[in-house]
Amino acid sequence: MQDDLAMTDEAAAAAFRRLVAHLQHRHDAQNIDLMGLAGFCRNCLADWVMEAQPGLTKEEARTLIHGMPPADWKACYQSEATPEQLARMQESMAKNEGGH
Repeated sequence: MQDDLAMTDEAAAAAFRRLVAHLQHRHDAQNIDLMGLAGFCRNCLADWVMEAQPGLTKEEARTLIHGMPPADWKACYQSEATPEQLARMQESMAKNEGGH
């Protein structure tokens, strides 16, 4: 990344909101698959929001990201992870700095 390039907070916030809206629309993109490909998922985003806004609980942060209570999202959209998905996730997570 170039040192002379910077993203404004306004641009970062707009891009983040668009990412969240995209993930709320794409229920077919399973968290386990996101973890396997990119090393993060909706729950990771919620954790990052919670870190940035300390007053939020985990439940509140995940509701913001999922667009509904996380238990409801899980019941409606999450399928059981396959051994292959779990292996890809483990391999991908090993590439992350600091675990997330």
